[in-house]
Amino acid sequence: MTSQSQGIQQLLQAEKRAKDKLEEAKKRKGKRLKQAKEEAIAEIDHYRLQREKEFRNKQTNVMGSQGNLSAKIEEQTTETIRNLTSTYHKNMESMMKKLLSAICDINPDVHPNFRHAV
Repeated sequence: MTSQSQGIQQLLQAEKRAKDKLEEAKKRKGKRLKQAKEEAIAEIDHYRLQREKEFRNKQTNVMGSQGNLSAKIEEQTTETIRNLTSTYHKNMESMMKKLLSAICDINPDVHPNFRHAV
């Protein structure tokens, strides 16, 4: 019986060691999963920062060129307004004279279609 109880004791000890190894393996697996998750999060953050930086660069390039276009359009508009104003001032006097002469200088003529009653 003692050999049988010794065999049972050995089996129990072997079972306990196997259980301990399984627990240890589960802990290592949990640590590895946690570490892999942290590494993935760090990699995702790095990728996100890189893409945001590229986006900001492209946005700056596009907005910068739009800013140049806005300045160019503003300059063209100012030039057009300046030209129109100078043309207005140059031609205003002669147009006023033409309008006043058309209104004030009346030549009473008989219309060519008018028939004189005989």
